[in-house]
Amino acid sequence: MTDSGTLHFMAIERVIFGRACAEALQEEAERLGAERVFLLVSKSLATGTDEIAKVRGALGRRCVGEFSGIPPHTPRDVAVQAAAEAREAGADLLITIGGGSVTDTGKIVRLCLQHDITEIGQLDAFRMTVALDGTRHRPRYAGPEVRQISVPTTLSGGEFNQSAGCTDPRGKVKEAFSHRLLAPRVLVLDPAVTLHTPEWLWLSTGIRAVDHAVETICAPDANPYCDGEAAQALRLLREGLPGCKENPGDLDARLNCQLGVQLSMTHNKAAITMGASHGIGHVLGGTCDVPHGHTSCVMLPHVLRYNLPVNAHRQALVSAAMGRPGDDAADVIGEFIASLGLPRTLAEVGVHPDQFELIAHNAMHDRGIHANPRPIRGPEDVMEILEMAA
Repeated sequence: MTDSGTLHFMAIERVIFGRACAEALQEEAERLGAERVFLLVSKSLATGTDEIAKVRGALGRRCVGEFSGIPPHTPRDVAVQAAAEAREAGADLLITIGGGSVTDTGKIVRLCLQHDITEIGQLDAFRMTVALDGTRHRPRYAGPEVRQISVPTTLSGGEFNQSAGCTDPRGKVKEAFSHRLLAPRVLVLDPAVTLHTPEWLWLSTGIRAVDHAVETICAPDANPYCDGEAAQALRLLREGLPGCKENPGDLDARLNCQLGVQLSMTHNKAAITMGASHGIGHVLGGTCDVPHGHTSCVMLPHVLRYNLPVNAHRQALVSAAMGRPGDDAADVIGEFIASLGLPRTLAEVGVHPDQFELIAHNAMHDRGIHANPRPIRGPEDVMEILEMAA
């Protein structure tokens, strides 16, 4: 026997898809016995649409507070501020409606509630750290008793993750926090709510989902179970994303993208760590303020090309799942990104060579760098990839 391993299933009870979120949220709050529901929501949804008003109306007296205006990459100070308001409201359930930063803020807020965190420095004790040699320290602590329902409006996949990315404003470094109970308890996938998501954000976070699936298939510790789910994710996304671009109102295409995201996050079940595309992408986000989805648009094809000497047989599976068997995976993914009108170079997202040294140094503290299929020995190897993507 050559394959062995363990599959870990997160503390997600159910995924509700294809239903109006206001109706589903009302039913779930009642089912869970929640009496004091606190909302964390996208500011654009709260101020530019009636979606949040419909949710408030459906929850009725259960809704005891609301926080919006969450910036990208989940800054610590904003999460601590939101936690203070949720604590004051006596929240017994959080509902997050928005993109990945809103979802991750909900996770950090619940961590703050559990451990009475009121200052950003107190989060230091809960972050995961990675040494230059790849050694990882993951603190042990009690998980949050207050749980979360997530309604995602982008395709970045954080709702299917028990980790949260959170940026420390003191050094502009994005760090990871992880606990089984940080995962939302319930997910509601309502494609109609995503009609308000800007096209560039929807499509680029869709490439983030492609990145999850690709780095799962290409990982050194890949396995047949995750291969199957990741390949199906690529099939759904390769059809769904162009469908959304051609017809933004196509709810079937949008739901297929959402279900593709769920499948793309299969790496969590087998503790497969993402590679250099994610490792460098985390730094581009936290240090250089590059939008989450754009980091994958820019980095994934070049990381594939960098890794080709060691995993061509795995990359062939990617090309096949994308409907182009026999073609170079880096070209397949790069051309797919271009077809959606998304950026493909660091220059296009405002990152220039004078920043490469800092990016390379910070990336060495991300676990993705140390899990890359082709070993990365130091910042000079990260620099090589950055120069390819310049």
